[in-house]
Amino acid sequence: MAVPAAIRRVVVARDEYRCAYCQTSEDNCGLAMHLDHIVPEVAGGGNEIENLCLACFNCNVSKGAQQNAVDPETGENAALFHPVQQRWADHFGWSRDGTHIIGRTPVGRATVSALKMNNPTVVFARRRWVDAGWHPPT
Repeated sequence: MAVPAAIRRVVVARDEYRCAYCQTSEDNCGLAMHLDHIVPEVAGGGNEIENLCLACFNCNVSKGAQQNAVDPETGENAALFHPVQQRWADHFGWSRDGTHIIGRTPVGRATVSALKMNNPTVVFARRRWVDAGWHPPT
């Protein structure tokens, strides 16, 4: 079901035109952010503001309908990051050079891995954004 425009505007404002997962800004990627159903529609998630977030193309496509993934450090299954219920800084941080997202918790590590947040293409782009002073977000 289509998300009403009024709800999209609220989500866009709340997420500050950034991917709620990798923090890429819409201005940097040059593409409109997708609306992600945090709990996918196929799993019963609806169009409520609390179940929606902005996601860049890479994070949205990589996430798909996943809600859990393996923490590469422990090998255990972990829930993916829930950007409305959890704080980004509790689960993630930036590498010293600002190009890689570091998972700090099982949730963070599983999300970084599942959403391919440090794929070579995005890391290359982040390096340019850092050099231009546009990244990482504060």
